[in-house]
Amino acid sequence: MMRTGSEPTTARSALRARFWLSLWGLVWALFGTVAFTLAGRTGWAIACGALLLVVTIDLVIVLRHIRQGPHYQPGPDIPPYRPPEGHP
Repeated sequence: MMRTGSEPTTARSALRARFWLSLWGLVWALFGTVAFTLAGRTGWAIACGALLLVVTIDLVIVLRHIRQGPHYQPGPDIPPYRPPEGHP
């Protein structure tokens, strides 16, 4: 399937929703890490700690993208890449 070139102008990322979901995940991963550590379940505490790390990294990336604001996106008259050989 050939891209039309309109994707950059019509594509939207749900960064605010991703922010709130990451924040929700951060709270639960932190709670799980602490609870499993206090319960002496080391394996589960490590798993929740790893999840906490992933969620924190995702949250930082989402916040960075939100703060960057909108970026320049080429219009539909500029193809996103060179068309395949033999295509008009």
